Amino acid sequence: MNAVERRVLDSVNLKDITRLAGELVAIPSHGGKESRVQRFMAERLRGLGFEVDSWALDFGELRRHPDFSMSIPRDEGLGVVGTMSAGDRSLILCGHIDTVDPGDPNNWAMDPMKATVKDGRLYGRGVCDMKGGLAAALVAAKAVMDAGVTLKGRLIYESCIGEEDGGCGALATCLRGYKADAGIIMEPSETKVAPEVAGAMSFKATIPGRSAHACVRDEGVSAIEKFVTVLNGLMELEAERNSRVSNPLYKRYKTPYALNVGMIRGGQWPGTVPESVTFEGRIGVAVRETQQHARDELERKVREIADGDPWLRDHRPTVEWSGYSFAPSRVPVDHPIVKTLGSAYKDATGQEPVYEGMTYASDARLLINVGGTPTVVFGPGDVRTAHGANESVSLGELEATARTLALTVLRFLGYEG
Repeated sequence: MNAVERRVLDSVNLKDITRLAGELVAIPSHGGKESRVQRFMAERLRGLGFEVDSWALDFGELRRHPDFSMSIPRDEGLGVVGTMSAGDRSLILCGHIDTVDPGDPNNWAMDPMKATVKDGRLYGRGVCDMKGGLAAALVAAKAVMDAGVTLKGRLIYESCIGEEDGGCGALATCLRGYKADAGIIMEPSETKVAPEVAGAMSFKATIPGRSAHACVRDEGVSAIEKFVTVLNGLMELEAERNSRVSNPLYKRYKTPYALNVGMIRGGQWPGTVPESVTFEGRIGVAVRETQQHARDELERKVREIADGDPWLRDHRPTVEWSGYSFAPSRVPVDHPIVKTLGSAYKDATGQEPVYEGMTYASDARLLINVGGTPTVVFGPGDVRTAHGANESVSLGELEATARTLALTVLRFLGYEG
């Protein structure tokens, strides 16, 4: 590293990261209510000297786009983008500001809406997924400014809504015209460089039964028992689909493309044989696989299960593709943004970078497919702590992310100073 790069790294302040992350955690942004925190982000960007574009999302217009996906109703939505410097080369730092619901606060060891530092970790709803990553990226940009460095290219910082239920915010941002030579999404990757990200789609299925009084249950057909038959078949499908995976970026995962049943509703009364079961699930979409292929495989498996069951053969389960839909995404491992991130990580942390595919879905596919921006995932935190009680992120990873991003911005865009 040269003197300018060292000066920028010296300007990265962990306290600034935890302070900003804590401010973001304290503003609820789940359930489709993201406007308040987006206004906060716009003001913070302006205060740091970014040129800020903030606009109201037109959901009616967005719904007409083939990549639109949004399963949480929203009365309003705001897009927020900050731009710094100018030049021929450009880089996007993108993150989603929405979180999942914190759930029952009694399941947390601390207040989920107040960021808490304990034993080298930051706790609170969204610190991992992904307000911590947003904070680290903004502090990285601030470090560049604080060090008096002038970038030769254009840095674009995007705060997007609606990622958890489909990515409406990132889609709107791409359609507004924001694109770049490369992009980084600061999703929790354990500070591994992720050039490939899986896709995921949600579905709803209904299984018919035949109701009867429980005292003569043999004269009815339990839809719950038939659900078990279908579930076992779907687990076979999951095993079949994952047995084909030979991608070295997913070698540590037994099931990189998971099929999960997350919700089930059935039955009317303890004394009645249930006449219907509806369940909702999620199927992972492999990198290089189309969403249509994944849909076809699941529907074909459900038909196969029904064909093998005397009741379901004549009373067919139905499958609907409702809720969110994320395509997988990838950039070549030798793409300049991947190589720049890897070398920056090594110089910023003294550790060799790890390259790995992510098993969750992200907004990267929108930046790539709609925005024409080659995009990689890199950020602090382990997704295993996300979405649950006591969500947390390592302070060391927050700092490592900010330092790595600061160096990446310098090296990818070029600088004077």
